[in-house]
Amino acid sequence: MGFKALEASDFVVSSDSVTSTVWSNNNPNLSGSFFTSSTQTEGASGPYYTSVYQTASSSNQAAVQFQIAYGNKNGGGGVQFDSAVANVSPTSTIYGQYRSLVLEDENAVFTWGATYTGSGNDNDFYVISVERARYRQALLPGSLNLILSSSNNTNLTQIHLTDNSGEVTLPLYYGTMRAYQVISGSDGTAYSGDGYTANNSGSYGLFLPDISTILLNADALNGTTSDSGGIGLGTVTSSNTAANNPQKLYNVIAGSVGDADGTVFALNSQETLTSDYVFIRARNSEFNYSENPSFVSGSSGEVIYSYFIDNPVTYPTTVGLYNNSNDLLAVAKLSKPIQKDFTKEALIRVKLDF
Repeated sequence: MGFKALEASDFVVSSDSVTSTVWSNNNPNLSGSFFTSSTQTEGASGPYYTSVYQTASSSNQAAVQFQIAYGNKNGGGGVQFDSAVANVSPTSTIYGQYRSLVLEDENAVFTWGATYTGSGNDNDFYVISVERARYRQALLPGSLNLILSSSNNTNLTQIHLTDNSGEVTLPLYYGTMRAYQVISGSDGTAYSGDGYTANNSGSYGLFLPDISTILLNADALNGTTSDSGGIGLGTVTSSNTAANNPQKLYNVIAGSVGDADGTVFALNSQETLTSDYVFIRARNSEFNYSENPSFVSGSSGEVIYSYFIDNPVTYPTTVGLYNNSNDLLAVAKLSKPIQKDFTKEALIRVKLDF
């Protein structure tokens, strides 16, 4: 075994962005296969969110793909926890959760587009939260393609939603969290910076890739006329009412016919891999002798074969990386032994991913 101190020039740091599919079985899109579980929707978590599967929840292959929830600042669309305490229900809990997570201010309200904050006294939204097991680090901006279909609009029965990452130089930031506006990919006039030209409902919502979340503006989806840009979702905001609004959004997703290829919900993930490259240089005069017992006599400690004294040959197979205390930190195995003698030099590149 031989040791050699590494220099600063022997280390190189590199970062690469890697994209991958989000949904189960490396599927880049969900196309008409959406299922919920009655056990979950009728259970204790049902008033808060609905889990969506890619196949029947009773199947061994079933896995949660995303969750749908509805948040309302004033608790509308949900049954109050306590009849004596108004405006506090599962929907206000959802609203407060995402207000703390995204806005980090318990007095703030969500803004769709540049200024729109909701109609009347309501500030509400739908949440699509991608299951954590479906992605690695973050969602990939520009990969969102969500189709919503409904027959509750006079003329518009289907909208294609995407994010505006291709239209902005820099995203909106909430702290260190990126945010993009959700816009219509099928109608370029549906969003023009500050809101719809027809009903002034702001953007369709926010795409938050760093927390794998899509917030959809309820007002923008509720429109029922040809120029509203909505699909007549029919969100119920009445107080102390079990409106089951998440099911309404689920229905317009699951009921979509999709694109020509059947795509209803397409999304990719993104991961930044940081790699340390360590260059191990074995010069012609180094690592030519071995401490292997086959090199020397066990009794006298002399080299068994005299020609190994002046013309040794070794076959390195492993590189160990140690700290200054000689603690072994990492081991790199070569694909095959390399021959090393006084006439040869070796350059081994070790890659550490983290």
